[in-house]
Amino acid sequence: MARKQREIRLRAPYLKRLWLDPAKIADRSEYPFCLPFLQDAFELSFTSAITIVVGENGTGKSTLLEGIAALAGYDEAGGGKGYMPVNHARAVERMGGALGAAFRASWLPKITQGWFFRAESFFSVARYLDEAALDDPFGGPPPDFLSHSHGEGFLRFFEERCRRQGLYIFDEPESALSPARQIEFLKLMRRMDEAGHCQVLMATHSPVLMAYPGATLLRLTKSGLEPVRVQDTDHFKALREFCADPDGFVHAVLSE
Repeated sequence: MARKQREIRLRAPYLKRLWLDPAKIADRSEYPFCLPFLQDAFELSFTSAITIVVGENGTGKSTLLEGIAALAGYDEAGGGKGYMPVNHARAVERMGGALGAAFRASWLPKITQGWFFRAESFFSVARYLDEAALDDPFGGPPPDFLSHSHGEGFLRFFEERCRRQGLYIFDEPESALSPARQIEFLKLMRRMDEAGHCQVLMATHSPVLMAYPGATLLRLTKSGLEPVRVQDTDHFKALREFCADPDGFVHAVLSE
């Protein structure tokens, strides 16, 4: 296990800026460096405690988060610093480690404790923690995440792991959460935000999560990252059209 960091009395964000070092890229034609948003001089600044990235599948959102997670020392398949609970035999397509190795970053201060949450590897991580009987670092018995439903287990996992100062990365957490659970997740985000010592990076397709007040919302396209309002995202527009006329919306898309 990694040595615990002493809490520093500075508010998030701690990761201030991120950019690619061309000297660390052997071949730009290889994945992930062939992704369109990485073709030019990629740079990303963090100005708020919560940064949310949206975009269509295949644009590279998950790869970007994997790279940041690897840069922070987390397992790119999910987990925290010092944890390697996931079988990497099936993770050959993940290239977050290569991207993380090519990143350079500016921290103030460098706080790299926290967690990288992936819905697809949640049960592997939770099983690792349950079987290892790792004590709750905040007191109490070892958590039993797998005894709960998927969504409830997710939320309890977040509650247990997101109380301490750190960098927390969420890759599409809504995939394991019902709409009601997404609202509970918003409340968890608010508690993390109000505490002032948590930096959150999240990729999502959920307009509910995109709408968190005060977050930096960025849209990832082939051209790169750009600020966007939740009302201007394709996700929100589609949901608005559906809510306005569910029957007509479904009929129209099935008729195309």
